Amino acid sequence: MSVDLHLHTIASDGRSTAFELVELAAAAGVSVMAVTDHDTVASCRDVADAARGHGIEAIAGIEITAVEEGRDVHMLGYFFDVADAGLRDFLVGQRELRVARLTRVAARLAELGMPVDLRPFMTAAATRGQSVGRPQVADAMIAAGHVKGRREAFERWLGAGRPGFVERDGAPPERVIDIVHTAGGLISLAHPGRTRLEDDRIRRLVADGLDALEVYHSDHDADTVARYAALADQLGALRTGGTDFHADPTDALTVGTVTLPPDQWDRLRRAAQRGH
Repeated sequence: MSVDLHLHTIASDGRSTAFELVELAAAAGVSVMAVTDHDTVASCRDVADAARGHGIEAIAGIEITAVEEGRDVHMLGYFFDVADAGLRDFLVGQRELRVARLTRVAARLAELGMPVDLRPFMTAAATRGQSVGRPQVADAMIAAGHVKGRREAFERWLGAGRPGFVERDGAPPERVIDIVHTAGGLISLAHPGRTRLEDDRIRRLVADGLDALEVYHSDHDADTVARYAALADQLGALRTGGTDFHADPTDALTVGTVTLPPDQWDRLRRAAQRGH
């Protein structure tokens, strides 16, 4: 069994369509998958429909960006009702905040002598429920000839502390936990080795309902996996895992590169079936 629960499509910052993502999953022998686009479920149904044709189980997934003290805290939701009204309204607000942020980023880049055209991305956000973020700004910078790739855009201009960076507004992690639980889902802290929340803060989030930690991730080396596996066990939390695939041509990762061990998948599924 191969379980990859962290995948992205063009509905947010990935480069694959829902169909292309499922084709890659099938080619990699993935048996269970979740598309986890940022602040949108726009690809969930298309992925589920395409996955059925390959005998792949696709569960509902999302990566929601919470904000704490000016920094992003990414949180992964699973097994929720994609039609839940509270979740839908919350995600509309999240995407509106993203559009407002990108408008400020574009204005700052213009002041720096690097105007960009974000209209195609804004139209997709307004008409198709897609999610926009700094990767789309990077793509617009590439199209305008300001940079050669996304990596350069982030390292020189869009990353934290760089000239084009604008802080994000958003809900705190506790609010995201409540939203996903109300929609019937489980919630996991994404790539804690990258986010680097203090263990005491993670402990408080678990006390507030956080169900899992994403122990297995493409940014986690063996020591990081061991650390967060031990922390999850200590806190009585579940584990999740996945590649965090975006189809970035500069990245060798593909679907199924990082997977959740079958015994941990069984624990996660049982928790979802009994309602946390």
